[in-house]
Amino acid sequence: MTAEPTRPWLVLAGLALGVTVTNGFARFAYGLMLPAMKSAMGWNFAQAGWLNTANALGYVAGAVLTMVLSRHVSPARLFAFGLITTTLALLVTGLNAALWWQTLWRILAGAFGAMSFSTAGALVAGLFRDDPRRNALAIAILFGCGGGVGIVLAGAVLPLLLDLYGPGAWPVGWILIGIASLSFLPLGLWAAMQLRPSTSQAVKSVPLPLLRMLPEIIGYAGFGLGYIVYLAFLSAWMTDQAAGAGFITLVWVILGLCICVSPLVWRPVLARYASGLPLALILTGIAIGSALPVVLPSGPALLISAVVFGLSVFMAPGAVTNFTRKNLLPEQWAAAISLFTVVFAIAQTLGPYGAGLVGDLYDNIGVSLLVAAGLMLGAAGVSLLQKPL
Repeated sequence: MTAEPTRPWLVLAGLALGVTVTNGFARFAYGLMLPAMKSAMGWNFAQAGWLNTANALGYVAGAVLTMVLSRHVSPARLFAFGLITTTLALLVTGLNAALWWQTLWRILAGAFGAMSFSTAGALVAGLFRDDPRRNALAIAILFGCGGGVGIVLAGAVLPLLLDLYGPGAWPVGWILIGIASLSFLPLGLWAAMQLRPSTSQAVKSVPLPLLRMLPEIIGYAGFGLGYIVYLAFLSAWMTDQAAGAGFITLVWVILGLCICVSPLVWRPVLARYASGLPLALILTGIAIGSALPVVLPSGPALLISAVVFGLSVFMAPGAVTNFTRKNLLPEQWAAAISLFTVVFAIAQTLGPYGAGLVGDLYDNIGVSLLVAAGLMLGAAGVSLLQKPL
């Protein structure tokens, strides 16, 4: 167990910037780059979805590796290693257009990103141990602001860059993302070092009550299956609807800003409930946001969709982290969060490629958004069955 850091909010900021790199950049910026890469390389939807699946496969490997290593290596060290290696993977992604090169670095970015992402949750769960409300806010800020900042930055720059210089400028986009990630490294690494364990003793292994956690686990798996479809294919769908670069930028910036403020919206729910209700409500919001652009295909509906989806999507990891903190022993936190990450990672490997196949089958990626919304509504129903432990 680590001592409470003297500047916990600054530590939280550093950890959140790590999530900006591992989630906002390494996983979700691809959705902004996808139309240009698809056009420049002549990919179909299944090929474009494959790179997200490759990233997700790497995420599975990284999550499993983290779960194994967490028994012997502190979460702080795993977070720091994952952050450094994810940044390097982003920097080199734009150096070669070959599909094998893109696949390799999307896999590695997923593996290293999972290592940093899952340990960030365990580290933040230890902040403000004696203040449940501040702890709930810190968990929400980690996932909300961390991912939201990445989407705001990428959404404000990449569509306009690609519109100005054409689809062939996509490598420049990845290099810019890598440079931004480099600038976040110092504070992220400093934050991790503030949370190093005071001793080198191994953490005592305490079994998890898996059967009693099953509804929460299944609900989170449903989140992994469905949420990524919106973020992976939203820009491609808007491009198919002849949306301009300025409007695409507006939608993504609104999406990112709503992700940033989502902790304030969900903090009371996370602080109050130890059951599966927070995850169920969050999944319902994601499902509504995913379906709106297809059910009501208009500019205003897209903006409302971005608001609803943004206010919900990054709170799902916050919900399971909050569930873990409220229901399990501190010695179980790292293992539980790693388990949730593994389940989520396995589920999301099916989402992008499956969505791409459905999009190719109907020649309309909007159908995939509706299927994803249905999956998440089902997962929300299962999550409601989760009782406090």
